Order: sequence, then structure tokens, then C-alpha cells
Amino acid sequence: MTLLRTRLDAATKHLDPPVAVVDLAAFDHNAADLVRRAAGRPIRVASKSVRCRYLLERALRTPGFTGVLSYALPEALWLTRAWADTDLADTDILVAYPTVDHAALRELAADEHARRTVSIVIDSGAHLDLVDAALGADHPPIRVCLELDVSWRPLFGDRKVHVGTHRSPVFTSEQARELAKAVLVRPGFDLVGVMGYEGQIAGLGDDPVGYPLLGLLRRWMQRRSARELVRRRGEVVRAVTAVRQLEFVNGGGTGSIEVTRADPSVTEIAAGSGLIGPTLFDNYRSFTPQPAVLYAVPVVRRPGPGVATLLGGGYLASGPANGARLPRPYLPEGLKLLATEGAGEVQTPVSGAAADTLRVGDRVWLRHAKAGELAERFAEYHVIEGDRVARAVPTYRGEGHSFG
Repeated sequence: MTLLRTRLDAATKHLDPPVAVVDLAAFDHNAADLVRRAAGRPIRVASKSVRCRYLLERALRTPGFTGVLSYALPEALWLTRAWADTDLADTDILVAYPTVDHAALRELAADEHARRTVSIVIDSGAHLDLVDAALGADHPPIRVCLELDVSWRPLFGDRKVHVGTHRSPVFTSEQARELAKAVLVRPGFDLVGVMGYEGQIAGLGDDPVGYPLLGLLRRWMQRRSARELVRRRGEVVRAVTAVRQLEFVNGGGTGSIEVTRADPSVTEIAAGSGLIGPTLFDNYRSFTPQPAVLYAVPVVRRPGPGVATLLGGGYLASGPANGARLPRPYLPEGLKLLATEGAGEVQTPVSGAAADTLRVGDRVWLRHAKAGELAERFAEYHVIEGDRVARAVPTYRGEGHSFG
């Protein structure tokens, strides 16, 4: 770790912090590890967890990665335009969250190439109605993907006990079949896929640091949820394919690759956070991504023994408001946030034995809790190869875009 800090400091010494970097060796290692874990299943890159075209493109050009799981239709259209004259021109892009953006839908309908490569997710007839309202009658075919609720309802499907994310209302094979039929009888729509994000498995670490009993409980839940899901998702896919042959069935996330690849109904796996290695992925037993994206902020005060104060750096992650969403001091080792202040917009005090080794002007390297949200804070990432900055690449923000 001391060598890593020395390398990062030396590579970025000409840059004033705050500065964000990509350790390219770590990124490539993580990409290879995702492919290994997927064991032959194609990986669709979750762009929400990357938000940097250079890194998306690097992943897509890695054998084993195919397609993008986008998080907004304007983003998908932008990527389609950006890649129009490249080897990525025919990249398949699935917009994983329903869109109500009328202007983007009109742009999609007007672009023949985008209509061939971009699919939008639906989970009810209301989404079809909205597309019709935006585009009018007789609009050209729009590719749609049916989203399945893959949460766990242990009490015989009773939605009063719901373990997982609250997304689609489509839970059963009967509901999926009826929606598929509704799509088929509506002119202007082409049903091409089924997707489902098992957040209760992919998004919950099964070995939370410092909470062994919670880990046992989560592993118990995840085993049972996975068994139920393999059965139910298989029933859904059979029901839908009886109505319409599908191009893909998408499932999973970085945290559930081993579980998802065991489901014979799934044809591809979504993953993105595993490329970056944020702190939330320190809590899994089956894999350990390397921290590939880090940021440094400077020491600006030494208020007393054992404490150093950093300028800003309080980049909090979305989700439940708890300590797991705070950034974590990474280098030098032996630093922690103060419980009384946490990570702040203007200052972030850190304590620990390493604090007394820091001087005003030194930098502390931190890791974000989530993978893609750091890109909203920086206009560019500095790509480190070996002991030097090889190039600076823009994030989405640096290219003038924020699709959240």
C-alpha cells in the first residue's frame, strides 16, 4: 500500500487536488475478473456505474463484454451518436429504467439506426400509452424489454413482505404473459427481451465487515431467494417466449454473477460496479475487485495531534442514509473519518496514527462508496499507467452531460 501511495503521488504531483484517477491496471484486472466469474455468459456493461466514455469503450472492447445497460434514454441516444462512425456503432443498448422523456422518445423514433440498437424497458401498459402519447399514432417500431420484479416475497408471493428493490409490478408468469400479449397487439412496438435486477442478492454484501451475524442472515436470505428466482424467472421466460421469441434475458449485477449465471433462463449478465471497485463491494465473499478509481484531496489544517483536516471531499453516495454511504480514507493507511463530522462539503477531518505523518499540502486518497457517482463530481479522470498519467479523459460531466 505504501508503494501504491508513492506511485499515485508521484504520478499526479503536477496536478493540484482535488483530483480523480483511474488505475488502468486495476480496471483491466477487474474487467478480466468479471469475465472469469461470468464463465461464458456475455456481460452487458452498466453505464450508471462508469459514466465515462473512455472506460465504457475500454470495457466493451474487452472480450466477454457485449452491450450497454444504460440508465436514461438521452444517454443511450448520445452514446449511439458518439459511436456512429466507430467499431462500436452497432452496440446494443438497453435503457434499464422506464423513460417518460417525450423529446428523447421523439428523437429515438426519428433515428433509424437508434431504433435498431436501442431498447427501452416497460413494465405496464401505461408505458406503452406514454410512448404513443409522445409519438402519436403510427409511429415506427420501438424496441421494448419487459422488466420482471425479481425481489423475494417469502410468504407465498404476498407483497406485504418484500425483500429487494421496488421496481416492476410484473411478478408472475401470468402477469408477464399478459403484458407480452399486450405489446404484441399494439402497433409500433417490438418485444425483444426480459430483464430483472436481483438487488437483494447483487446489491447486498454477503459478508459485511464487522457484522458477522448480519452476513449469516443475508446469506440465508440470498440462498432462498435465488432458489425461488430460478424457478419463477424460468416460468416467466417460458411464458413470454410462448408468445414472442426473445433476443435476450438480462439478469444480475456485479454482486450476483455466480448466482445469476447458474440460472439457465438468463442469456446475459449486467455488471458495472465491479470494474470500479467501490467500498460497497468490500463486503462480498466470492470476489474482491481492486480499487480502480480513487480521488485525492489536500490536507489544509492540522488542528491537533492525531487529526488532519482535508479540504472538502465529502462526496456521499445515494441510498440509505448511513455510514456505508460515506467515502473512506484509503491512503495512507490508518486513517478514519470522525464520527462527529463525517465527510463534509468544505472539510473532512481524519484521525488515526497516520494523521501525524501528514503535513499541510499533502494529499489523502479516498474511495467512493459507489462506482459511478464520483464522475458527477469530476470533469475528468486522469488515467494512470504504471507510474505516470498517460492521459486525461472526460467523464460524462466533462462532456457536458448529467443524465441522472
